[in-house]
Amino acid sequence: MAVALTMARMKVAVLRHAFHGGRAQTAATGAALGVLFAAGTIYLAFAGPDLLAAGYAVWMLGWMLGPAFMGGGDETLRPEYFSLLGLPPRRLAAGLLAAAFVGLAPLVSLTALLGLLVAGVRLGPANALLAVPAMVLQLAVFVLLSKVSVAVVGLALRSRLGAVASGVLNGAILAGLGQIWVFFWAFGQTGVPSAVWYLPSGWGLLAVQGDWRALAALAVLVLLLLGAWAALLGRRAGATRPSARGRRPMTAATVNGAIVAKELRTWSRDLVRNHQLTFALSYGVCFGASPLLLGWDGMLPYAGPIFIVMAAAMAANLYGTDGTALWLTLMTPGVSDVRGRQLAWLSAQAPVAIVITVAFTAITGGPWPLMLALLPALLGGATGLVPLISVYGLVPGTDPHRRAGNPLRTSEDDGGLTGLAYLALALVLLTGVPAGLAALWFGWAGVAVGVVTGVLFAWGFGLLAERRLRSHGPELLETMRTGRRPRPTARSRFDELSKTKKAITWWCFGFGAIPLFPQGVVAAVFVGNGMLRHTWFLATYMPSGLQYPVAAAFIVLGLAMYGTGLWTLKPRSSG
Repeated sequence: MAVALTMARMKVAVLRHAFHGGRAQTAATGAALGVLFAAGTIYLAFAGPDLLAAGYAVWMLGWMLGPAFMGGGDETLRPEYFSLLGLPPRRLAAGLLAAAFVGLAPLVSLTALLGLLVAGVRLGPANALLAVPAMVLQLAVFVLLSKVSVAVVGLALRSRLGAVASGVLNGAILAGLGQIWVFFWAFGQTGVPSAVWYLPSGWGLLAVQGDWRALAALAVLVLLLLGAWAALLGRRAGATRPSARGRRPMTAATVNGAIVAKELRTWSRDLVRNHQLTFALSYGVCFGASPLLLGWDGMLPYAGPIFIVMAAAMAANLYGTDGTALWLTLMTPGVSDVRGRQLAWLSAQAPVAIVITVAFTAITGGPWPLMLALLPALLGGATGLVPLISVYGLVPGTDPHRRAGNPLRTSEDDGGLTGLAYLALALVLLTGVPAGLAALWFGWAGVAVGVVTGVLFAWGFGLLAERRLRSHGPELLETMRTGRRPRPTARSRFDELSKTKKAITWWCFGFGAIPLFPQGVVAAVFVGNGMLRHTWFLATYMPSGLQYPVAAAFIVLGLAMYGTGLWTLKPRSSG
């Protein structure tokens, strides 16, 4: 008990000094979104128990899969920090579990679990009392499932076969969740599947409804997961590295050739990159192949473009993952490794993208112009944007030789990594728009547009990245070495705003897209296509005379939010 309380206080002390500057703003935005989702989950308690059970299933999957995709989860306190204390594995696991309950994510999840209390109050006083231990045990299950899943993936990443298998499995799971409607439609499931009641996420609700066995099952599951995590922590220290014996040395006659050789060697040896590559490939193939369950193969050719976009998102922090190795480049005057890294990334990803795009397009018989136009456009855009995003939005990473027992943990800034990944997804998709539109409008002429835009994007964005690296190389190295960004010498307009105006600006730019696009533009498209009562799009639930006005009102609201943000940032005249 004393160990658990001590670790919890350590976690509080670390977090008290951790959230400042950009990290605090990212955390505040994430917390606000989490509270919105939690409020929606509590609302499901009034809508019906089936929907609430489904909501908690989504929360459980988020706890299990999210850390595996976004940097290995919360590791403010690592097991390696306490290795010299001689703590038994179970006491260490219990202490780390207590510390894991401290933070924004557990607090937001506990808020969502208030839906159990609402469901209990609606059933009676005794059920409301049962909801309190059910909430605590359910949260413990969420946290422990997250820890165990991350530990299992971490062990898998210690061998090449495990890294590949883990990437394939994780990519397939995420693609399946993205195409869940396909599975529901294919198997005739029109409502909430009954399986959500049998998942551990539904046991708390069963307990609130008066099933004491479910409450006991939650307690037993917590003990089992705690034991499994303790066993996995014991194996975590024994990390192994792949052997380089039997490999032929790579030789190069030019500077760029040496960089390409080094990068290709890294792509073949680094198990984290192996995992990322297979994850992107599995996601693209499974996402495109899922509609085959319905007998529709129209999405299959898009597996290649989806793979390119996802692979670029995985590599968006290219320089950050190498850590302080940048000094090798900076110490050679007049040399930049951007072009070599671009060629290496293209050499590793392009053959895979070409094979699956051509093969799947041949299987479906087309559309050849569109696919052959998107392929070079997206490859060129990704090749240029990967180093550009990395040097402009670099997230300080851990040197590969200093990574802890959790191989997924390549940086301490999970929010920054997630933001870079989403930014890469959006920007790479945009690079394919000109070629895609040209192919749809003019047919085979779009292929030429794709080739030209791909070459221009790769060359132009690479040139910008090269200039940035040469002009700000020392600052980037200092950021990677210390984990702190250098303070700007000149204050921006945002820095001059008051706290209230800063908050208004962040909310306007951060949430203006919600009313503008999904609740406005997308909802209007759904109404126009007769897709009524569709998930969370409010306009689709309105009477016929109010559907388009409500969608238009949301569009106006979104534009007004962006306008307010811009107006707040507008410099004020001194006169």
